[in-house]
Amino acid sequence: QVVESGGGLVQSGGSLRLTCVVSKGTLPYYDIAWFRQAPGKEREGVSCISTNDGSVHYADSVKGRFTVFKDKAKDTVYLQMNDLKPEDTGIYYCAADRIVAYRRCVPAEYDYWGQGTQVTVSS
Repeated sequence: QVVESGGGLVQSGGSLRLTCVVSKGTLPYYDIAWFRQAPGKEREGVSCISTNDGSVHYADSVKGRFTVFKDKAKDTVYLQMNDLKPEDTGIYYCAADRIVAYRRCVPAEYDYWGQGTQVTVSS
């Protein structure tokens, strides 16, 4: 089970923190990712964590502004979004799948998805 929350309306330059809670005890065994989908556009990878080696991939458009981190005790992954821009607007999804040695940061690589949370950044 994957449940995300924390979206909302924020002005340009503001911050939001999204939360992704996974089934209890499963976080150590799953790769977690954040994706987003803007109106009329394809779903794109924002940040993908490789639990296997601890590496984190960020989309170029969010590098330096977004940070992903885990709270293992709470089976929770956070996406801290700072300096938000109108082009960050969209539905943000948390996704998960069992650990593999390598996984591309694309939607097709993940089987488990949350319901999505809306992020709207006004100019």
